[in-house]
Amino acid sequence: MLVAALAVALLRGSGDPGGPLVGKAAPDFTLTTLEGTTLKLSELRGRPVVLNFWASWCVPCREEAPLLSELATKQSADGLAVVGVVFQDRQDAAKKFRDQYGLSFVSVLDPEARTAIDYGVAAVPETFFIDEEGVVRRHVRSVVTRDLLATELRSLGVKDQ
Repeated sequence: MLVAALAVALLRGSGDPGGPLVGKAAPDFTLTTLEGTTLKLSELRGRPVVLNFWASWCVPCREEAPLLSELATKQSADGLAVVGVVFQDRQDAAKKFRDQYGLSFVSVLDPEARTAIDYGVAAVPETFFIDEEGVVRRHVRSVVTRDLLATELRSLGVKDQ
């Protein structure tokens, strides 16, 4: 019983600030956006980044999508970058989700899940808060809330939303 509980905790986490990447450099990637351009994470260095792994089939992702879109719209002018990584999904389904939920942030395709593997993503949604130097400061293995976003963004030096 204890082993099963531990396995579940390791796979899903509890939303605590831990995780193997916290305090380490965020793994770089170069991926194609839903629009067909290329995005390289390291090119965002100098800006805090909210990196969100999502999928069109993910019910909790639907819950947090409007909040992340609102954040991107309000904060992008102040330097914050919100980036979505499409997790185990088809491009057409991801585009439909983007359009349906009015996502205002760039999302990239991870067709072979290499980026998800590099980040240790087990399920979606998962969100990483990365500081201006490219260091992961928090890993959240659940839906992000407005309060959690406010707390984590303040810790990254981002002004109130």
